[in-house]
Amino acid sequence: MPIQQSIPAEIWEQIKTSTDPLTAGPALLVVGVVAALVIWHPTWRVLRNVITIAHEGAHAFIALLVGRKLQAITLHSDTSGLTVSRGKPRGFGMILTAFAGYTGPAVVGLVGAFLVGRGFTLAWVWAFVLVLILMLFKIRNLFGAWTLVATGAVIGATAWFAPDEFRVYLAYALALLFLLGAPKAVVELGHTRRRTRSGTTDADILGKLSWFPAGLWYFIFVLFTFGTLIVGFWLLVPTLFTDIAALF
Repeated sequence: MPIQQSIPAEIWEQIKTSTDPLTAGPALLVVGVVAALVIWHPTWRVLRNVITIAHEGAHAFIALLVGRKLQAITLHSDTSGLTVSRGKPRGFGMILTAFAGYTGPAVVGLVGAFLVGRGFTLAWVWAFVLVLILMLFKIRNLFGAWTLVATGAVIGATAWFAPDEFRVYLAYALALLFLLGAPKAVVELGHTRRRTRSGTTDADILGKLSWFPAGLWYFIFVLFTFGTLIVGFWLLVPTLFTDIAALF
């Protein structure tokens, strides 16, 4: 069956239709709103679940990519999560799998920024909804399933029913959530490591799996997520950088 016939006509039309990127003013407005939602604790407490979805999804994707057997994904009400895969307990594949968690949301945001900046706004939004659907097959707890369904329902309903202009804002906001949320989650990781010293964080696990200490892995997380934020911001608002460069 051709793909056009397997997807509702309106969604397929949204996916294949290119949109003009936002100008610097409206794009910066979206940046400000998303940044405020990420900074303010009550809203971040909710949005942090979306970052956890990307975190655990990245663990799962890389585990499959390196040949490990994915067993289960769980998402918890405290915004933590766990991805269980079976394979060699050490080695490069396991290091990549552990490394993917905190860098995963940043990569997702960068992909979103790339697509949105080139006009594929709704292709990006519906691709994320599809990922949520695929993750449902490996979710092993009720809260995790509810989180995926609720997130997909909100994003999908907005993309389906909202006016065309608002859909573009949605695509920008979703990409920015990952770009801004990734470094925020890494900063929280640093606080957790200093407060609990549990030795069970991804950075600590990487320290045990490699020759590099956990602190260095944490520093790499910081550099990666903040660097991705800068690149992603440039992809979303390229005219702003051009205007700033023109001043000099």
